[in-house]
Amino acid sequence: MAGRTDIASRIIRATPEAIYDAFVDAEAQVRWLPPSGMTGKFDMFDPRPGGQYRLTLTYSGAHAGAGKSSADADRVEGRFVELIPGERIVQTADFDSDDPAFAGTMTMTWALRPVGDGTEVTIIASDVPYGISAEDHAQGLASTLSNLAAFVE
Repeated sequence: MAGRTDIASRIIRATPEAIYDAFVDAEAQVRWLPPSGMTGKFDMFDPRPGGQYRLTLTYSGAHAGAGKSSADADRVEGRFVELIPGERIVQTADFDSDDPAFAGTMTMTWALRPVGDGTEVTIIASDVPYGISAEDHAQGLASTLSNLAAFVE
């Protein structure tokens, strides 16, 4: 069963190249990618077309107990589909979960478009598993974009 498509966008006062660089550096990405209430750790990170990644997102505080893979964590197996420096990142993500509501492959496209003195960053999440509520996903995407802005601005 295909999921829905969620979109989030924000103008960030940084160059598309700086934003791209923050995406393809595992140490940088783990600092800005996790939404509020989560921390992240890459077990594998190979940022090239066809390269894979394995990410564990751990919930804390009021969010503890919300995990899809375990009580307090989401484990994601992914693949980099397309990497165009300064323009676009396309990746897939599969949650490690026994719950069919989180099954399937979600595709995330990060589009970087120069605007004025910054970059419009648009995230298009396709085939979002139906177990991820639209409201929670919108909050998570907005939080990630805010974190990215704080990291590169």
